[in-house]
Amino acid sequence: MTSDFDRARFGPFEVDLHTREFWKFGTRLKLVGQPFEILSVLLQQPGELVTREELRSRLWPTDTFVDFNHSLNAAVNKLRESLSDSASEPRYIETLPRRGYRFIAEVEWVATKRGSDVRSSEVNRGPVAVEFAAPPSFASAAEFEALPPVRIPHYLLGAVVLFSLFVASLFVAGLLLKTASAHRSDSSNSAVEHVRPLMAVSDTSAPAFSPDGNSVAFFRERSQPGESGIYVTTVGSNQLVQLTNNERDCCPVWGPDRKWIAFSRQHDREYSIYLVPVRSGGATTEHPDGDAELRFAEFKLTSPISNERKLDTLGVTPRRGEIDWSPDGKSLVFTGPTGLYLISSEGSVVRRVTDPPPAVEDWGPTFSPDGQYVLFVRTRQIGEPDELWTLPAGGGDAVRLLSERGRIASPPRWSFDGRSVIFSSNRIGHPTLFRASLDTPDSIVEISEAGSPAWDPAVSRRGYRLAYERLQHSLGIWEMNLSPSSNRRPSILVSSTSDTDQGPGPQFSPDGKRLAYMSDRSGTMEIWVSDRDGGNAFQLSAVGGAGTPRWSPDGQSIAFDTTRQSGSKIVVMRVRGGAPRMLSPDSFHDVCASWSRDGRWIYFGSTRTGKWQVWKVPANGGAGVQVTRNGGQAALESLDGKYLYYAKSPWPEPEVWRMPVGGGIEAPVPLVRPGTWASWQVTERGILFVGPSLGHQAVLSMYDFASESVNFLSVLDRTPFWLGATRDGKYVAFDRPGSEQDQAMLVENFR
Repeated sequence: MTSDFDRARFGPFEVDLHTREFWKFGTRLKLVGQPFEILSVLLQQPGELVTREELRSRLWPTDTFVDFNHSLNAAVNKLRESLSDSASEPRYIETLPRRGYRFIAEVEWVATKRGSDVRSSEVNRGPVAVEFAAPPSFASAAEFEALPPVRIPHYLLGAVVLFSLFVASLFVAGLLLKTASAHRSDSSNSAVEHVRPLMAVSDTSAPAFSPDGNSVAFFRERSQPGESGIYVTTVGSNQLVQLTNNERDCCPVWGPDRKWIAFSRQHDREYSIYLVPVRSGGATTEHPDGDAELRFAEFKLTSPISNERKLDTLGVTPRRGEIDWSPDGKSLVFTGPTGLYLISSEGSVVRRVTDPPPAVEDWGPTFSPDGQYVLFVRTRQIGEPDELWTLPAGGGDAVRLLSERGRIASPPRWSFDGRSVIFSSNRIGHPTLFRASLDTPDSIVEISEAGSPAWDPAVSRRGYRLAYERLQHSLGIWEMNLSPSSNRRPSILVSSTSDTDQGPGPQFSPDGKRLAYMSDRSGTMEIWVSDRDGGNAFQLSAVGGAGTPRWSPDGQSIAFDTTRQSGSKIVVMRVRGGAPRMLSPDSFHDVCASWSRDGRWIYFGSTRTGKWQVWKVPANGGAGVQVTRNGGQAALESLDGKYLYYAKSPWPEPEVWRMPVGGGIEAPVPLVRPGTWASWQVTERGILFVGPSLGHQAVLSMYDFASESVNFLSVLDRTPFWLGATRDGKYVAFDRPGSEQDQAMLVENFR
């Protein structure tokens, strides 16, 4: 294969190794990081064995320290999930036990023309993608600057204008054709621009759009008392406001005037319907860079959380939590003991609108956009298919829309134009979103943009947005309160930082109010900063790969490492913004930056002498100085500035050593053996660390400086790679490899 052939086709998939894009049936899907790299390597050697060691050398440089076996397995599993492939019955990727992998499908390579390779005679053959060349490896901070703008020569402008007019005419014609056929079910295959988590925070479920499509209400489950309940946020923001504080709440729905939200609350296996007021206004919020700007329309309660209003259902007890509000705001619909019921929003009238046969349940009601019909699920006896029915809201006979061969997992929804319905079914083995046209209900199409598993769909009436709930298997950040009075039950801070096992390296700011971590949610692994609960997250770096963030003592800057072609470098960025500064421009591998307590030096690990040693460099720039002589890596200075603690090696279960900051004897710290070089942290009282003990359990312990003894604190269900802690040691943050959380997802440009 030559460089001209960098687009591969196999089955329904297409991969461009140059632009790093991935399509299925012409729809672009997200596949980044290690899963994409593995696919790239396998495609370039179809039918041949690619060993695990070869993948290790290609994907993880020698100075990158991860649990390789676990990380590779996780990346391959993610790739198989994207390809809908199976390890036991592979169609694309075959596992050769203990050796590696082989791509077994037929691959077609397609020649592509790019940039200056396109001759003028080829312009009329179709649109040409103009791409930027990859920036060269940099040797100074100035090379982080943006590339100059691309300028089109004047002699090509005429051709470009003519070609643009031609494309515009095709677009108008296509738009007219699309409008004429908008009722067809294949309109559901429109290109989707972006699929992402609704918010960076965790455990967000049951999303519901506001009438204008710009805000979302959802339920959030938290382990801390009083933090579970109904929340609201603005699309595109990580700001959120809590409306209720009961862990039994569910199923929020907006009133058409946007002033009220209705929701259900379960008590003793029975449901009640509540209303809570909410209004919005153009409030300013302080941006992390210190400038006040209008970030979003901040929600404010019109009354305290405790002042919810329970709706009187006049003796008809709801059997399920799902409810919906009519577009005119006059009534709500819910599932009662024998069918569906309508209740006026004032609670003065309740009437039954469906009368299902015995042993049959009607549930999941939702109003059509014009309010003329109610869509619902009819579940019959075990072994019989679920059905979707429609009912005139003003009264009349219900009509069956379709019979679904799988089980319907959550309430269905109407499309924004009312021409089709969207529902979740397990017809292919796990909950997945499907779409059926009202004109041809038997022509059911999978909504591939949503992925799977997926349920609880919500469609905005404006703005072309789809939200749904998905079980995320990605890496997240968890927190544990180590105060004596706490139950030491972990709670999640950031639900999804990476689709692989790289990251997140969580670190609390010196004041404990903010969090820095690694995430690839933007496409490459970068440094992100948020509030300590995961809210208000923003991307700090954009260097094409960053890791191991550490705060400066004043909390104004973050040091991290980034991998370049010439080696890993130590970089510093101010949290308020600005260009990154490189402190190690040489060709060595320098990793794991951390600050001295006076902020004058930055420590790092380096192999520039042929062996891992701790070095330091002035924070303002200058020559590096070797610190350790007997091996060392991942150094942390004590909070009193007297000692330097460091992992003896980058390998699993390293010893932790210490030496005086001013130089002196290097000696091991007794009894401290963390599971990894990153699963320990220095606090005011001692060293917190997680290491395997008590069989294969992950034990969180504290080495007390005063008593020089180790105290057991808690047992974690999984061994983390990273551990962060507040200065006082009262809170720890850690990753949970392979953990699962419910996450509300957002699809933009959903038609």
